[in-house]
Amino acid sequence: MYLQTASRVLILPLALGVSMLATAQDSSTQGASSTGSSAQTSQSDSKAGGSVAQSDKSFVMKAAQGGMAEVELGNLAKDKAKNDQVKQFAQRMVDDHGKANDELKSIAQQKGITLPTSLPAKEQQTKDKLSKLSGEQFDHEYMEHMLMDHKKDVAEFKKASQSAKDNDIKQFAGKTLPTLQDHLKQAQQLAPKETAAEERAEHKKKGESASDQH
Repeated sequence: MYLQTASRVLILPLALGVSMLATAQDSSTQGASSTGSSAQTSQSDSKAGGSVAQSDKSFVMKAAQGGMAEVELGNLAKDKAKNDQVKQFAQRMVDDHGKANDELKSIAQQKGITLPTSLPAKEQQTKDKLSKLSGEQFDHEYMEHMLMDHKKDVAEFKKASQSAKDNDIKQFAGKTLPTLQDHLKQAQQLAPKETAAEERAEHKKKGESASDQH
């Protein structure tokens, strides 16, 4: 009887110790699993923001700045342009680039890229310059700027549509390129008209000045 009781006394602490050891091992395993999951999440988050090639990031930043400028200058031209065709072109700039800007923001957010929220200094200077103009002079300067700007845009988007490393960015460039090419074509049609109109106005002004002298 004594031996049985002693055996029970010894077995009980031993079983309790084994149980506690197993619990500790489970907790350690869960902790390691949790730590591993956190590390994987952290690596995933880091990859989302850091895996985009620098050339792709540069394209996204330039596209965002350019798109923002097109919208702001378009809104300015809607109010200040004299030629109805220029006004219509300006409205298209606001609509098309506004839509493209929203798509680009969504892509940039997914890639962890922070986009600029204000115009670059050069575009701000252009806006300030145009703000001081009016009539045919405004139309001419605005369309000349649109012509040069879209030549550059088409070249950059064409390059990105062919060589961007990120598939989403590459698809965005390819999808937007035809619209920019159409903008360029329209700007090429309107810019010469504005130049001719300005030249006619200048000749008329010189003719009136010559008549006054006589």
